[in-house]
Amino acid sequence: MRLVDYLDKGASLGPDEPCLTTDGSSMTYEQVRELSSRVAAALAARGIEPGEKVAIISANDPVAFTCVFGISRAGAVWCPVNPRNVAAENRELLELFDVTLVLFQSGFAGLVEQIRGDLPLVRTWVCLDAEVDGALGFEEFLAPAEEDVIDRHPVDDVAMIVGTGGTTGRPKGVVLTGANLETMTALTLMSYPFPEDGRPVYLALAPLTHAAGVLCFPMMSLGGEVIVMRAPDIGRFVALIEEHRVTHTFLPPTVIYGVLGHPALDTTDLSSLQCFWYGAAPMSVSQLEEALTRIGPVMAQLFGQTEAPMMISTMSPAQHFTASGEVARQRLASAGRPTPLVTVGIMDLDGRLLPPGERGEIVVRGSLVTPGYYRNPEATAEASLHGWHHTGDIGYLDEVGYLFIVDRAKDMIISGGFNVYSTEVEQALLAHPDVQDCAVVGLPDEKWGERVVAVVQPVAGRSLTPEEVAAFVKERIGSVKAPKQVEVWPDLPRSTVGKVLKKDIKDTLRTAR
Repeated sequence: MRLVDYLDKGASLGPDEPCLTTDGSSMTYEQVRELSSRVAAALAARGIEPGEKVAIISANDPVAFTCVFGISRAGAVWCPVNPRNVAAENRELLELFDVTLVLFQSGFAGLVEQIRGDLPLVRTWVCLDAEVDGALGFEEFLAPAEEDVIDRHPVDDVAMIVGTGGTTGRPKGVVLTGANLETMTALTLMSYPFPEDGRPVYLALAPLTHAAGVLCFPMMSLGGEVIVMRAPDIGRFVALIEEHRVTHTFLPPTVIYGVLGHPALDTTDLSSLQCFWYGAAPMSVSQLEEALTRIGPVMAQLFGQTEAPMMISTMSPAQHFTASGEVARQRLASAGRPTPLVTVGIMDLDGRLLPPGERGEIVVRGSLVTPGYYRNPEATAEASLHGWHHTGDIGYLDEVGYLFIVDRAKDMIISGGFNVYSTEVEQALLAHPDVQDCAVVGLPDEKWGERVVAVVQPVAGRSLTPEEVAAFVKERIGSVKAPKQVEVWPDLPRSTVGKVLKKDIKDTLRTAR
């Protein structure tokens, strides 16, 4: 399926049903379909051929998201760009992807001005919501389009190219095909609960340029409504669940912690929720248990990565509990079980698959996996060594098939000859009631080779001492894994999608010495 086929499927189920809703105003499926057709025709009129790359620089916005389907209908390739990236990174991504047309919101005109002169391949700039010098207005862009519906197929099934980010070097462009996203959609629909009438209501607070965006496709295939939040606001997020009878939503763990801390949570009607996805980073077991009680038995894990979107493994709401209805605490630290259309293995450095319980790199196979990196055969070959996609995550499968992720390969710490997995230490830290968030890194040490360093962010209004934190962790996982150094910071450096930046933490700690 093409991306636009999810929209057209939803329109076939109810053209007058709400499709995209923002600030109390809805566009129906037919209205979104019609606008996507106009965008496709406009792209064709501007010389965009099937296979050409079109980028969108926008915050969460229904018109911008509708343009995704117009790009797909024209047979072009969607290149989502996070506007919160620094200008240099976005310029590099647009150059890497060979983008020839950019659609952007006026709020990011300054960003566009910084990068426009260095991108000779970009023939056309279009501002979606204002008049900006050097760019077409949206209505001007749409005006030359023919009335005939443009409906073309992509080249080599390429649907989108997504940047991996440049925090550890030059970013890579992950190619995702229609088949990759169709597999993801099928796995979503078979792994989680949905309303019996087939019309979910999905609340999107997280950026539509990332996980929150691709999760819209299974919703639309059922004719569901997508509630788009233009900007993060936890209080408004909680209120919208009750107001719109939301059935599905997704947040990274750090934002869920904020939801748990919001005073309105316990007085809000959350009974409509069927599936509250969490993923993109490990979640504190203690706070997950709290969520299961206060938000409800609706928490649902997903594990994937850009190269194998969302659904490498899943844990449905029901799998968080035993057959007798008790919380299955031993599973809560896992990433769920490998999904039916994905094969997961644990591999050692020599390419041998390991038995249950042994730790190694998590590798995957299946139609969920990217065909490779755009114009980067070396990186493609490295990631697909031994015929498996290498995730870069260290983990193990238990005897009943649950997948446990213990660290990123690059984040493992070797201290005193022992392998220390930062995720295990972080889970111990997050069990402390006064720890809001944390990160564990390794720094060079004359005695230990590397010493375990923990940086903790206290819960608002509470205080922590390094000695207290170190003793708390030592009591739970022993002295070898306990941090030799603890830093208490008011906040942690984060990426544009909320992930803690361990590289920045290391740089700060090294500079402070």
